[in-house]
Amino acid sequence: MTTPHRPTDPATDPSADAPHPAAAPGGDVPLRTDGILDRLASLRAADAPTHGGRVLSYVYDPGLPELDELAAAAARAVQPVNGLDPTTFTSVAVMEGELVALAREMLSGPADGPDAVVGSVTSGGTESCLLAVKIARDAFREAHPGARPRVVAPVSVHAAFRKAARYLDVDLTLVPVDPGTGTPAAADLVAALGDDVALVVVSAPSYPHGVVDPVADVAAAAHARGVPVHVDACVGGWVLPFWAAAGGDTPPPFDFAVPGVTSISADVHKYGYAPKGTSVMLVRGRDRQRRQFFATTGWPGYPVVNPTISGSRSAAPLAAAWAVSQALGTAGYTALTARCVRATRALHAAVDGIEGLRVVGRPTGPLVAVATDESVAPERRVDPHLWADAVRSRGWVLQPQPGLVQEDGTRLPHTTHLTVTPVTEAGLDGLVPALVDGADAVRGAPRPDVGAALAAVAGSLAAAPGAAAGAPTSDEVWAALGPLLAAGDDADPGAGVLPDSLAPLMALLELLPGPVAERALVEIVARVAEPPPDGAPR
Repeated sequence: MTTPHRPTDPATDPSADAPHPAAAPGGDVPLRTDGILDRLASLRAADAPTHGGRVLSYVYDPGLPELDELAAAAARAVQPVNGLDPTTFTSVAVMEGELVALAREMLSGPADGPDAVVGSVTSGGTESCLLAVKIARDAFREAHPGARPRVVAPVSVHAAFRKAARYLDVDLTLVPVDPGTGTPAAADLVAALGDDVALVVVSAPSYPHGVVDPVADVAAAAHARGVPVHVDACVGGWVLPFWAAAGGDTPPPFDFAVPGVTSISADVHKYGYAPKGTSVMLVRGRDRQRRQFFATTGWPGYPVVNPTISGSRSAAPLAAAWAVSQALGTAGYTALTARCVRATRALHAAVDGIEGLRVVGRPTGPLVAVATDESVAPERRVDPHLWADAVRSRGWVLQPQPGLVQEDGTRLPHTTHLTVTPVTEAGLDGLVPALVDGADAVRGAPRPDVGAALAAVAGSLAAAPGAAAGAPTSDEVWAALGPLLAAGDDADPGAGVLPDSLAPLMALLELLPGPVAERALVEIVARVAEPPPDGAPR
């Protein structure tokens, strides 16, 4: 922290920021800029497309190039700024305050009084979720010294809460959801409450199935017992508030208008259409929100105060998100949401018309999960993972999701996920035929038989020399996985490319014990980013 900075006039104050002078030829700093951006362009050409709606996960394209330009210009304007200290870089405080105010208004949060909703801009949904758990953990510890806190959530809650429980050393109770609808029963979540529960988490909507959890019923029961409730609206926070006005069905209540909801996470880099790196974490009550901060004067350097996990942080994502939100406002977000509503309805209708597939449950919002329709004869069924592979070969990237056996023994079916964005509507003429043709190509085909691969991988890992002394080494894990990933495919896993067909890998991950599957995934992703052994560029 420093004395607040007073804005200066570059025309009269020589200390004000000014463009860097051009480096003189033959200067004493050697630079080689030729070819670097050309190489980057070449690398980007190998990426999945981020615009045009061809990838129905990960990216949120509004179909407005001028927003991309605005966001890039805003990010460049604050490129040297350090978001660590808003008392020095006051633009950070202004932009963060205005972005939080917009989110608070969208999500029905009071602006003043003891229940005033305040918040912070974080690096993404995972950080927001971690902070929600930290706040709850610290509040519980203050009220219950020596007791171990527990978090209750549906099994469909985002994996970020599993990470939060592991990082912050709290217990996590996962309540089963209905395999047919993907929705948890409020009574089951309430039944899991106890004196050791620090937080209940519900989703609006859940990522795997796109359904809104029973927020109001859970919040009412939790509030009566003094248990805080976090709503993970990382996906829905910037789209559900506009859904009904955009022509969609009215979402179930999920925001701060619901008594008992104490915090909400909402990602601006999803349906806020900002570049990656911005989420908003909103908290009811200043005293509660202050528990997310870290502060120390216990070292000989400057006093440290961090509202989020990061210390130094780029102001570029914040500036980009702020600029995009300023440009769109309520009217712009409603118009973009209307495109999502129409495209989502069209995709529901398309899947309903494909024999052998079904939409899971009754999603609210722009996420769709598709499973096998087991009400038809086996020879007419379509495996969603084989379908995803077939659609991918036709130029559209869908996201396979493995099935899961829940604690009560019921099995959530394996599905394929589609994230619908505004630009999806313009691509329906190509996407819908690809969905239909892909299903026709694999209808009646059985799920890949991975029995031999399962035995080979499990056996190799169990028999690995390192296993005798504990877990196998990374090289042993890779030796077991390498042949599987390369089997039947020209791709070299060591080059960071998975096989073209993901259905066999998804099937294998379902059958492996959880820790083994997770260790295998760690090794795959770690190898993707490792430099080649010879140091040569890829």
